Amino acid sequence: MPGGSDYKGPADSLARYTAIVEDSAGETVVKGAKNPYTSRNGHMFSFLDADGAMALRLSKELYDEFLEKYDSGPVHSYGAVMRGYVSIPDSMLNDPDELVDWFDKSYEWIGTLEPKATKK
Repeated sequence: MPGGSDYKGPADSLARYTAIVEDSAGETVVKGAKNPYTSRNGHMFSFLDADGAMALRLSKELYDEFLEKYDSGPVHSYGAVMRGYVSIPDSMLNDPDELVDWFDKSYEWIGTLEPKATKK
C-alpha cells in the first residue's frame, strides 16, 4: 500500500509532498497510509500533517539557517513542539527545486545518526 493512500488531508498537498520525495536524491519513499512521512535508519525526517503542512527535521545548524532564511517556525503536533522540525512556508512550496535541496539536506543529516534498534 503506497504512503498516503488513506490520507484525509488536501490531495494537492499529498501530490506535492510525494513529488518532492520522488525528486530527491535519497533513496526513500513515502510511508504511512493516513499520516505520510519519510524515514531513514528508523528516524522520521519529514511528514505531512492533516492540514497539508509539510515539516522537515534538520540538524541544529541547518535548523538555525532555515529559520534565518525563511518565514517559518517550530512544528507543533498534539500540543507539543517537535524539536528539530521546521514548518515549510508556503513561499517555498512554490519553489520545488529549493524544497528538494532542503529535503536532501535533511536526508543526508538524518543518515549521520545511529540507526534505531528494531523492535524484533
